Amino acid sequence: MSQDKSEALAALAWLIDAGADEALQDDPVDRFTAVAPKAKASPQALRPASEAIRPKTELPKPSPPKSVPPAVDTDPIGRATEIAARCNSLAELKAALEAFEGSALKKLATSTVFADGTPDCHIMFIGEAPGREEDLAGLPFVGRAGKLLDKMLAAIKLDRKKNVYITNVINWRPPENRDPSPEEAATCLPFLRRHIELVEPEIIIVLGAVAARHVMGRTDGIMRLRGKWLEYYANGRMVPVMPTLHPAYLLRRAIDKKLAWRDLQAIDEKIKSLGLLERGVVRG
Repeated sequence: MSQDKSEALAALAWLIDAGADEALQDDPVDRFTAVAPKAKASPQALRPASEAIRPKTELPKPSPPKSVPPAVDTDPIGRATEIAARCNSLAELKAALEAFEGSALKKLATSTVFADGTPDCHIMFIGEAPGREEDLAGLPFVGRAGKLLDKMLAAIKLDRKKNVYITNVINWRPPENRDPSPEEAATCLPFLRRHIELVEPEIIIVLGAVAARHVMGRTDGIMRLRGKWLEYYANGRMVPVMPTLHPAYLLRRAIDKKLAWRDLQAIDEKIKSLGLLERGVVRG
């Protein structure tokens, strides 16, 4: 072995004995500089190209079908006026009322209460609104108040089957028999006005404060109005109108029946003064 090789081996042995356990690189390494860790490959990068995750394409979601709200009648009074004006007979008017959908009261009522009695008698009684019995029967004044009204009519020889025609301002029962609101009454009034025109009454009797207010447009209490003849314009002439107490009121306050009797006597006198008996309008 050459001397150079022997010296190299001897130097290596000395280094090992001194604790050197790794070889030095050709280029110096700065041990004081932090080395950034290598970034890990993403799972997508490790997948084969054929299995690479593709971004999802979001398809637009179909919009839910829009429900069409029911048509709202924004002018029920105007429509009632148009419909009523086209009616040329009581049968047409009744059919129009039964088909009319502009009143919220109708949705709660059992039936449309149109009228009862003899339309060609020309003596017309107008009440307020149907009650429970009237709503079930579809006829005005058939409950306790109706029975009392029949007795009142009989006292002056009138009878709904012979010579009296009866209707109401309101054609559908208000819940709990409450007074109709001004809007509810206004919706029914075009039909009532046409009703009066078609019947062509010689005399009108309005029963109670509500009927007097809506038929005559008077806000006075019924005690101030009753017993006094008023006038209603229809078909080019003035029709005499007598406001009187409602039979339902008389059931609650029998002491005022004497006032109703005075009104009935005035009605009887008016029938005679107009000569309705002689003309055969009233059949006794």
